[in-house]
Amino acid sequence: MPKRRILPYVLLGLINNKGKLSGYQISKEFKNEVGEFWRASHSQIYPELARMKEDGWLIDQEDGKSTYYQITEVGHKILRNWMEEPLQADEDLFSLKMYFVLDETDPLMKKLISEELKINQDKYAHLQKRLQTVFSNQQQIKNNYGHYLILTRAIEREKNHIEWLKRESDV
Repeated sequence: MPKRRILPYVLLGLINNKGKLSGYQISKEFKNEVGEFWRASHSQIYPELARMKEDGWLIDQEDGKSTYYQITEVGHKILRNWMEEPLQADEDLFSLKMYFVLDETDPLMKKLISEELKINQDKYAHLQKRLQTVFSNQQQIKNNYGHYLILTRAIEREKNHIEWLKRESDV
């Protein structure tokens, strides 16, 4: 089954957060803040903006040298519906969706944190079980030390993420 395209939602979120953006400004966003956790090339952005405009998600305005895109009411609904879709363990959309939550009192923030916490607790439990299964003695660790290090690093990463999510869920 083909993977669902996420770029349209990223573009909607960026434009929603800024009010209006040109294609150039959007490209710069992918080199800065959003680029820390999501990538898109110049050649992907412009065709997607055209499709989104055709679908009624965006309108554009020209000022002589640049075209600026603004999100429509339809676009707002589509963005919100996507953000409210439950997080899935096989997708890594938590950071992306959180980035687009503007108001700390938005109930979506707690929902996303709660869903991510469950996903990471399950992942942590799975990794712990794998560690016990694959590396039940020192000889197995010695014979596959690189694998052991990668697995223990993954466990530590999940543990730290869980601790952070728990702290944030109390806020």
